[in-house]
Amino acid sequence: MISKANVVDTNQIFSALIPKASKIRDLLFDNGYKFYSPNFLISEIYKHKAKLLKNSKLTDDEFYLYFNGIIERIRFIPVDFIGVESRQKAYDLCKDVDLKDTPFVALAIELGIPLWTGDKKLKEGLKSKGFDNFFEH
Repeated sequence: MISKANVVDTNQIFSALIPKASKIRDLLFDNGYKFYSPNFLISEIYKHKAKLLKNSKLTDDEFYLYFNGIIERIRFIPVDFIGVESRQKAYDLCKDVDLKDTPFVALAIELGIPLWTGDKKLKEGLKSKGFDNFFEH
């Protein structure tokens, strides 16, 4: 079976940590897919950990159990490994939409694979600028 590769953004990982988001979690654990993300994702999760715990109703132990399982399924790429051209193109696409998403878009461009996001504003903004390489499930 050929694996389908995608860049996954922080938004999807937030959703996967919420118990009712089993469809997203199921896709993350589907061996038919490979997921990549800039290592920036990990710090984003920890930055919003308190909010995630409150919204998900997970205990600290449950949070770490889910989160560790999820990050085991993602191949993390240091932003420095993404080419300058891909980073610049992503910056140009994201600057008027959401700069925080630049590393994810840059990685999708660099690897030539779809971006998996649930951020409707980001998708609409990128589509309006000609970027339309999204993972739709």
